[in-house]
Amino acid sequence: MLDEKETAETAAAASGLRGADGAINPEFVTKVAEAIAGRDATLLRTLAGDLHESDTGDLIEALDPGLRPQLVELMGADFDFAALTEVDDTVREEILEELPPETVAEGVRDLDSDDAVYILEDLPKEDQAEILEQLPAPERAELTRGLDYPNGSAGRRMQTEFIAVPPAWTVGQTIDYMREKTEDLPERFFEIYVIDADAHFRGAVPLDRLMRSKRPVGMSELMEPERHLVRATDDQEEVARRFERYNLVAAPVVDAQDRMVGVITFDDIVDVIEEEAEEDIKALGGVNRSEELSDSVWRIAKGRFNWLLINLATAFLASSVLGLFEGQLQQMVALAVLAPIVASQGGNATTQTMTVAVRALATRELGASNARRVILRELAVGVFNGVAFAVITGVAAVIWFKTPGLGVVIGLAMICNMIAAALGGILIPLALNRMRFDPAVASSPFVTTVTDVVGFFAFLAIATLWFGLK
Repeated sequence: MLDEKETAETAAAASGLRGADGAINPEFVTKVAEAIAGRDATLLRTLAGDLHESDTGDLIEALDPGLRPQLVELMGADFDFAALTEVDDTVREEILEELPPETVAEGVRDLDSDDAVYILEDLPKEDQAEILEQLPAPERAELTRGLDYPNGSAGRRMQTEFIAVPPAWTVGQTIDYMREKTEDLPERFFEIYVIDADAHFRGAVPLDRLMRSKRPVGMSELMEPERHLVRATDDQEEVARRFERYNLVAAPVVDAQDRMVGVITFDDIVDVIEEEAEEDIKALGGVNRSEELSDSVWRIAKGRFNWLLINLATAFLASSVLGLFEGQLQQMVALAVLAPIVASQGGNATTQTMTVAVRALATRELGASNARRVILRELAVGVFNGVAFAVITGVAAVIWFKTPGLGVVIGLAMICNMIAAALGGILIPLALNRMRFDPAVASSPFVTTVTDVVGFFAFLAIATLWFGLK
C-alpha cells in the first residue's frame, strides 16, 4: 500500500497536478478546464488519464461545476469511476444527475461492488433503478442486494467479490483454482474463505498460512473457525471498532442464515473511521453532519439556522441573570467589565471537558464501569484549574481596578465556575447518552448555558454580598 501511495504521489507531481506543498496546482486545473472547454479529449487524457483516483477526485472538485460532467464524458472509458468515491456527496450527485444512465452503468461495472454501491446509494430510487436496468442481470442483482441493506450498515460497505472454496479442497487445489481463475479474482484479497455447499461460513485461511503450507494439506486443517464474523446488518461504526480492537485486516460478512455474502477490508474501515470522526467534529460545532464545502449558500445557512437559534435562546437565558443584578451593575461598573471573563473562562473549560467526554463515549472508552472515576478526575481538574486561575484573575483585577475586594470576588467566582464547567462538561454528555440522545449534537448548548449562568450568578452574587450592594 505504501508503494502504491508513493507511486500515486510521484505521478501527481510529475503531471503537474500538485505543487511542492502537495496542494492542487491552479495552472494545471486551468489547462484541464481549457481542454474540456475546447472538447480536446486527447489532451485531456494526456493530462489526467494516468492520475490516481484520489487525485482525479481532487481535480474534479477544483473544476467549475459545469465542467465536471464534461470531464467524465470526454475521457470516456479512460475515466475511473472510483474517483467519484473521493469527492463530496453533493459533487458526486450533481455529476451523476448530468450523465446518461448508460454512461454511469458502464462506469460502475468495472468497480468493486462496495464502490459501486457507495456511488449509487445517495441517488433517488428512480435514478438507481434506471441505472441498474442498464446492467446485466447478475451484476444488477448483486448491487440491488447491497443497496437493500440499511444505510450505514456493513452490507453497504462490503464487497461481494471474494474467494471461497469447499472444506474438502487441498492447498494445491486452491492455488491451482486461483491461477486458472485469474480474471475472476478480486483485485486485492488477504484471506481465502471456506464455505459449505449451502454457502455457510466455516472458516478463513490467511494468505500467508496458505503459502507456507504444502499442497496436500487440506483447507479444513488450515482454516480458523473462530473468526470475528460481521453481520450484514451490523452498524459500520461497530464494525470499525472491532477492526481497531482486534487489528483485523479483513472480516467475512454473513447474512441472517450465516451464509457468506461479502467481505470488509481495512481500507473500507479507514473510510468509515474518517467519516465518523468528521461527523462528530461537525456535530460538536453545531454543523449539520452532511454539510460539505461544495454545498450551496442556502443549504448551509438552513442547516446551521436551528443550532444558532437554540444558542440565541440560551444566550437570552444567560443574559437574564445579568438583569437580576441590574442595580448592582449600575453601582459598580467594574462588575460589568469582569463578569464576561468568568463566564468565558468557564465556557472554554467546559468545552475541553465535553470534547473529551463525547469522544470517549463515541469510542466506548467511557461507560458505567469507569464513569465515577472519570467524573472525580474531571472534578479534581476543575478545582485545580479553578484555584490557579482564581489567583491569576484576582491579581489582574486588583491591579486593574485598585480594589482588593474585587480580586477575592472574582477568584471565588472563578473557582465556582470552573468546578461547574468540569461537572457540566462530563455529566451532561453522560446524561444525554443515557437518554439515548447523541451527546455530540446536544451537549454544547447545555454546557455553555450552565457555565454562563453559573459564572454570571456566582460572580455577581458574591460581589453583592462582599460589597453590600443593593
